Amino acid sequence: QVQLVESGGGLVQAGGSLRLSCIASGSILSIGSMGWYRQAPGKQRDLVARITRNGDTNYADSMKGRFTISRDNAKDTVYLQMSSLKPEDTAVYYCNAPIANLRGGVDVYWGQGTQVTVSS
Repeated sequence: QVQLVESGGGLVQAGGSLRLSCIASGSILSIGSMGWYRQAPGKQRDLVARITRNGDTNYADSMKGRFTISRDNAKDTVYLQMSSLKPEDTAVYYCNAPIANLRGGVDVYWGQGTQVTVSS
């Protein structure tokens, strides 16, 4: 069984930093591009950033210059370094990735989410 598990969320003051981690585990053959999304109360889930296996990245405009996505392919892990946090960054952050399993199937997986709360 394949799963994604996020960690690193919490409460931080405006201007502070947090680093989120997401590790994939289970019967994994390969992992495609990995991404972070976020969902604030009453809003849709939006892209934060994605990164390919080769390290190519793309960011939502409001995160450019403040957030950095990275991954460690050997550890099946993706990170999100968040700096200069604002109250409007408050949301549940989700990890996402298409993963090929050892049986030859490919599915898109989501983590359970980690809460980030930024106080003013």
